[in-house]
Order: sequence, then C-alpha cells, then structure tokens
Amino acid sequence: MGTLASLISALASGEAIAAMRRARTAAIVYGLAAVPALCGLGFLLGAGYIWAADRYGSMAACLGFAAGFLVLAGLILLIHQLAAGTRARRRARRRNADLKALGITAALAVLPSLLKGKGGKELVLGPIIALVAYAIYKENVKPRPGDPDGDAE
Repeated sequence: MGTLASLISALASGEAIAAMRRARTAAIVYGLAAVPALCGLGFLLGAGYIWAADRYGSMAACLGFAAGFLVLAGLILLIHQLAAGTRARRRARRRNADLKALGITAALAVLPSLLKGKGGKELVLGPIIALVAYAIYKENVKPRPGDPDGDAE
C-alpha cells in the first residue's frame, strides 16, 4: 500500500509541476500581449470620445461615455451573479465525483489485505450488501418534488 501511495503522489506532484510551468508561461505571454492591447483600447476610446465631442459637444460626450461604462459594469456584475449558482453546482458535482473516485481507489487498495486477514470475506461482504441494498432502495423510491438530487431521504 505504501508503494501505491508513493506512485500516486509522484504522478500528482509531477503533473502539478508541469501544470504550474504551463500556467506561468501562459500568464507571462498573456500579460505581455495585454499591455499593447490595453494601449490600443485606450486610443480607440480616446478617438471615440473626440468624435462624440465634435458631434454632440464635450459635456454630452462625457456624460454618454460615463453612462455607457456604468451600464457595462452593471451588466458584468449581473452576469457574474447569475452564473454563480451554476458554478457552485458544477464544483459540488466535481467534488462528489472526486471523493467517490478516491473512496473506490482506497477500497480497492485495502481489499487484498482485508481478504487475507481474520474474517476477511465477512468484512468485505457486509458493506457490499449495504451498498447494493441502498442502490435498490434509491432506484425504487420516488423523489419528492423539489428534491434536487432525487434522494427521498
């Protein structure tokens, strides 16, 4: 079991280091590209303001640009709030799947040593029977209205 843990940790740490290198390189490249892009956006905004000031007057152009940016900020915050629930549900599903995979992996790693010990088959069959019984129960019980995961408990 110690070799399995060391193998998993070696794979995880090696992959984590590679992912960190890729993320650092991407952040540097995007940061370098963002500087000229922001300068270009600044000049576009300046040109738009000059055009609007010539056409509508400087006060109207200033008020129009201010209102436009405030509306844009409000829309961004509104979209972020609306998407927060979806992100939370996605994180919960991912966390549940990860915990389930971790539990299965741990159970499979311990299974050979349980089968070799005293009462090994009885120790293994008890939880398996409980899991099968719960799966049958869950399959045959109708979910209550408004129950998000369909579990009638």
